[in-house]
Amino acid sequence: MTSPKTPPSYGEKIRGLVREGYGSIAETGCCTPSGAAKSGAGSKPSGGCCGPTSTLNAGDLAEKLGYGADEIRLLPEGANLGLSCGNPAAIAALRPGEVVLDLGSGGGFDVFLAGPKVGAAGRVIGVDMTPQMLAKARANIESYCRRTGLDNVEFRLGEIEHLPAADGTADVVISNCVINLSPDKPEVWREIARVLRPGGRAAVSDMALLRPLPAGVAEDVEALIGCIAGAVLVDEYRRMIEEAGLVEVILKPKPEYVAALADSCDPLYQKVAARLPAGTTVADFITSLDVSARRPAALHPADCRPAERRS
Repeated sequence: MTSPKTPPSYGEKIRGLVREGYGSIAETGCCTPSGAAKSGAGSKPSGGCCGPTSTLNAGDLAEKLGYGADEIRLLPEGANLGLSCGNPAAIAALRPGEVVLDLGSGGGFDVFLAGPKVGAAGRVIGVDMTPQMLAKARANIESYCRRTGLDNVEFRLGEIEHLPAADGTADVVISNCVINLSPDKPEVWREIARVLRPGGRAAVSDMALLRPLPAGVAEDVEALIGCIAGAVLVDEYRRMIEEAGLVEVILKPKPEYVAALADSCDPLYQKVAARLPAGTTVADFITSLDVSARRPAALHPADCRPAERRS
């Protein structure tokens, strides 16, 4: 069964909200709900995977997700915006010489960490649709090159549903807490399958639902930018990947991420918790998810497209 296409008007509305929200994060370093900057509200970070909270900063959160303190300290200034919900480069076990594509690369956090892992013979390409994020990341390339002695990273403007990369050119696709934001997630996974080389692998950290969210949360713009409202059920997540033609799909829930934000009194998670049924917590509904999958060695790029679009 192939997922129905998302209405274009809805998709553009969601992309606009996400672009505005993350543009604000790039400029201010904290998460502000869409439109809040104009009204003067939202000066306090809203937290979630869209920015550090008042009690759990970006460095602390990254360490809880498995990033090493030493590698975090060596990052270019401003690259870590606290947007992670996992460690996709660790899932991918990157090797020297590989070409890596990072979907929704933001300020360059995972790109700059992946660069030394693939070395001078490899390349890491970040893709982001937010011009402010791209500007922030590109401004740090010089610092990265000076610190590492490597010239192996770049950042491209583009949507993750329409990746600016040719068929079969990436050994690895990574993404960190971004696919949940897409209004057309099945298309993202078809694009991942398209750009991967035969035998290439995907390693993604994302948010997923253990059970459906109450309507009030699911419709909340702030919860969308905070990577909660856009999440889908774990079983649906698996189905999207398999329908894209990828195999060896492994989904591993990581409840410690949600637990860390809940324990830190994250404002967004407190707001969501207040709307949940009595006796339940945010962790009963949503989880961070480590995702790995592989493109079959014999898969042709045309096989990654929906059945109705094949010739």
